[in-house]
Amino acid sequence: MKVYYRAFLAAVMLSLAASCARNASDEALSATIATNKGDIEIILFNETPNHRDNFADMCRNGFYDSLLFHRVIESFVIQTGDPQSKGAAAGVSLGDGEGGDKVRPEIKDGLYHIRGAVGAAREGDAVNPERLSSGSHFYIVHGGNKVTDKMLDNARGTYSDSVRRLYVNEGGTPHLDGAYTVFGYVTKGMDVVDAIASTPTDANDRPVEDIIITGTSVKRLSAEETKKYYRQYHAE
Repeated sequence: MKVYYRAFLAAVMLSLAASCARNASDEALSATIATNKGDIEIILFNETPNHRDNFADMCRNGFYDSLLFHRVIESFVIQTGDPQSKGAAAGVSLGDGEGGDKVRPEIKDGLYHIRGAVGAAREGDAVNPERLSSGSHFYIVHGGNKVTDKMLDNARGTYSDSVRRLYVNEGGTPHLDGAYTVFGYVTKGMDVVDAIASTPTDANDRPVEDIIITGTSVKRLSAEETKKYYRQYHAE
């Protein structure tokens, strides 16, 4: 029985490894977030199917249309997804509104908070021990901050040399690794993210000038494009 169990477990592990390999090479979805500062294109990772599908559905249904990037912290993240931000008066504190259903966490090794990563916001562990993701709030890692090897050594993740170089050269938020679901990566439009991140903000981190999402769309990438963007994200 023990021999059979070990053989069965080995087969399961091989199956999981093969599945991950397929996910990285299968055709992926890409979402475009159009804003009054320009367009941002995001590859949605196949390794996080629940977040991928939820985000794609929200985009297709027009949920994000006219919402604001309500939380902007340069060298950290830009965040949106509060339905109460639509048409919100100047100076109003935002961030408490929610849309959609909570999403089970898909916190995966190999998906890191490097510059350009897209993650799902959530409430803290004290009130959300299951680490359920918001159904609508997402953030884009701005980067440009200083990340050191020592910071990476003290973070939760295990990093390859190529990922370490990305963190050190471009910045990111490694302290979020292992705690929040990363489900995508900006493939085009980081200059737009930079422009949003550098806009003046008030005491609540809300941009003084409204940064508005004007529309969203979803398309399927080719297998070649998918492989290209996965390689770019992992710097292989």
